[in-house]
Amino acid sequence: MGVLPGIVLCLFLGSSATYALENGLARTPPMGWLAWERFRCITDCKAEPKNCISENLFLSMATRLHDDGWKELGYTRVNIDDCWPLHDRDTEGKLVADPERFPHGIAWLADQVHAMELQLGIYGDYGTKTCGGYPGTMGHLRKDAETFAEWGIDSYKLDGCNANISLMDEGYFEAGKALNQTGRSILYSCSWPDYQRGNGLPVDYKNIAAHCNLWRNFDDIQDSWDSVTSIIDYYGDPKNFASFGVVHGPGQWNDPDMLLIGDFSLSYEQSKAQFAFWCLFSAPLFMSNDLRDISPDAVAILKNKKLIAVNQDALGLMPRRVWQKKGGIELWYKDLSDGAKAVILWNRSNGGVALSLEFSFEEIGFNSDITCKVEDLYAISAVAPTKHTSSYNQYVNPSGGVAVLRLTPVMNDAMPRAPVHIVV
Repeated sequence: MGVLPGIVLCLFLGSSATYALENGLARTPPMGWLAWERFRCITDCKAEPKNCISENLFLSMATRLHDDGWKELGYTRVNIDDCWPLHDRDTEGKLVADPERFPHGIAWLADQVHAMELQLGIYGDYGTKTCGGYPGTMGHLRKDAETFAEWGIDSYKLDGCNANISLMDEGYFEAGKALNQTGRSILYSCSWPDYQRGNGLPVDYKNIAAHCNLWRNFDDIQDSWDSVTSIIDYYGDPKNFASFGVVHGPGQWNDPDMLLIGDFSLSYEQSKAQFAFWCLFSAPLFMSNDLRDISPDAVAILKNKKLIAVNQDALGLMPRRVWQKKGGIELWYKDLSDGAKAVILWNRSNGGVALSLEFSFEEIGFNSDITCKVEDLYAISAVAPTKHTSSYNQYVNPSGGVAVLRLTPVMNDAMPRAPVHIVV
């Protein structure tokens, strides 16, 4: 699970139309931890020594991933976000980590993370300055790529603040090519489609998928249930699915942003819902929480092996929203590599009672009379899958609750049908 080790394969013929990123990385969605949502741009280590953006913070999170069983599940990446460097480059034009907060430097930090059999990611920005006001990579694409390779960096998130959006198609391509030309395998995370979308410009997802391992394409997630549902709705829109869902797969992933489970705003049911949807999305699973202080319920959700297996399924498909009905109930499903289907029944109502939700097997692409084993992936105890024919129903809690199911045919006539999208 997580990102498989890869080799660098560099093919370029002088233009973004003919160059393609194929670095052997991210054959399944990457998993790990990312600082931004929980720790933002806290730089005052005297006032907040435990929470400031510093080598101590990243070493602490790496240690938790290593010691607390996260690594074995695939959570192997520790990602630095904005606000890590000084405000000025050195005399050679290189970025410099803030020496008060990173006294040993980034290369040393990478060595410590690697010693725990984890990978270290870093942040940059295509513009003149990062979103937090630190040096951008404009005019320094190659220098920054070479610096990160020298430091032993394993992934690079390139943001798009303070940049000319019209130059992003070419600029992000050049940055990715510079990474590949270092000779080091570096996962490449792009933000360029989100800036184009947000400014009303067309987004060429085939081009983006050819040059990035993953990409952000919607609003930054905030610590709120409304933020989570807005992302799910965006990903569920058939028009959006038609543009970016079709290019999604091994080595090239849509990124709906970080996991909030273990933070402040989501209820238990809503936390289960976010994790379920991100797993069905085949999305990168980057937690942004404090692993030193996280509830047992949050840990149980994030360590759900059955849902992680859905996320890491070899097909790497995105789910389809089959229907939305009045009262806030929805049905979603995706195909899995073994012929099974992963299904979400979602109850967005706030009526205070669980609802019995039913769907037919035909609605999720099976023959109408097929018999399936149905497994509840959030079952508290080990419950053997039950057999059902033609349809299935289950009670689902309100205010964002989900039932997450795996349906496996027990007959050989489970011929797929065309997906159905219904809005009632």
